[in-house]
Amino acid sequence: MIPDSQLAELVGRLADVRVLAVGDVMLDRFVYGAVERISPEAPVPVLRIEREQAMLGGVGNVVRNLRAQAASVCLVALLGRDEAAREIKGLLRDDVDIESHLLEEDDRPTTIKTRYIAGGQQMLRADRERAHAVATVLEEEIIARAEADLGQAQALVLSDYGKGVLTERVVRRMIAAARPSAIPVIVDPKGNDYGRYGGATLVTPNRRELTEATGLPTGSDSEVVAAAAALIERTGIEAVLVTRSQDGMTLLRSEALASPLHLPATAREVYDVSGAGDTVVATVAAALAAGIDLESACRLANAAAGIVVGKIGTATASSAELAAVFRARELETGEAKTVTLEDALTHVSAWRGKGLTVGFTNGCFDLLHPGHISLLRQSKAQCDRLIVGINSDASVRRLKGEGRPIQNDASRALVLGSLASVDLVVIFGEDTPIDVIEALRPDLLVKGADYANKEVVGADVVRAHGGRVMLAVLEDGHSTTATIARATTGR
Repeated sequence: MIPDSQLAELVGRLADVRVLAVGDVMLDRFVYGAVERISPEAPVPVLRIEREQAMLGGVGNVVRNLRAQAASVCLVALLGRDEAAREIKGLLRDDVDIESHLLEEDDRPTTIKTRYIAGGQQMLRADRERAHAVATVLEEEIIARAEADLGQAQALVLSDYGKGVLTERVVRRMIAAARPSAIPVIVDPKGNDYGRYGGATLVTPNRRELTEATGLPTGSDSEVVAAAAALIERTGIEAVLVTRSQDGMTLLRSEALASPLHLPATAREVYDVSGAGDTVVATVAAALAAGIDLESACRLANAAAGIVVGKIGTATASSAELAAVFRARELETGEAKTVTLEDALTHVSAWRGKGLTVGFTNGCFDLLHPGHISLLRQSKAQCDRLIVGINSDASVRRLKGEGRPIQNDASRALVLGSLASVDLVVIFGEDTPIDVIEALRPDLLVKGADYANKEVVGADVVRAHGGRVMLAVLEDGHSTTATIARATTGR
């Protein structure tokens, strides 16, 4: 098995591929708000809408994930002639690395899925759609357009949401067209007739879909393996990757039915599973297109899924995030905790939705020493989740001089992330963390006791919304300056 450090290096190869994606495209809408009361008209919550967001869904979300990994994409899909179709075209228009071939059908409304979210959780999903198989003339157009682009692709994704684009005829023709050139075909399946996917390189059913397709139980590891083996034997599919939610994934290959690969779930906390299957499909497709072996491709996909379920909405896993997961594992941190401020806000929203308190402390943390460990332990003891802000390299140089930092910001963040007391690390480029504090609005702000007679940056912000400021007890003789001095003088 390839070690994690090598998997991190393989991530860079995903940017050099081109993937052809064919399937059902839709518009995903997200309506975010707060619930503060129950309606007097009926026993239902009242959502006070704060913001709305629209993004590509279905095969469009596969495309988004491929682009997040810097792969180039050719998309073949079908739209109605309506406002949602115009929105989808607008979302695709600005990316020059997406070549879009969007066919249209007059009597087909573009599918819209609207999700209502409060406190980091979905309250309701409303779908607007009419699913029916495309007419024969459109089948021919889809096949012709896709076959014309297949010669430039290193992998083919068939994203089947059962809306009528991937008819049996379209599926069989596309798989047949890919096989002579050994182009891997990855299918996100639908329905219970997987015979039409025969000859595909990989299908990615979830546990429920596998049960529907085989009529077999899928509760335990052994049952999942038995059902996947039955599917392979009945259909001629080369391999099955079963996504199993909190139980991770299971890969079974036709040439190794007695040797399943069980991959444990990697998510530390699950906020939203919307679109996670698309992330798996996109990552496997890009990896196989890059010539990466199937087992390693599935390990990459498993890590990518763990990233996106920790975000709200149909999210993506970037190449940087994916590589960071494996680099972090190599240092035995178990997970990548370094996030952007935007992603930190997503975590904070979900934590608060569960009634958890959020603490924040900050510093350069140039050389981690016992004083830092004590500060972080004291901080975590006073809150449910602790976020640590660290100054970027440029910020440290401005504050400490050209000889600092001793370690770059990525290394400092990685070391902090290895500590059980730290839940997230955010790197900021300013000289103070005031912007981060204003955005996060922590319930607790912690600094060392040497700030007793100084102004703690952000203290007024935290107190203004009902939070508190704590001064941690310092460890005598332990500071970064003293540590560096002892290292350089030997005393």
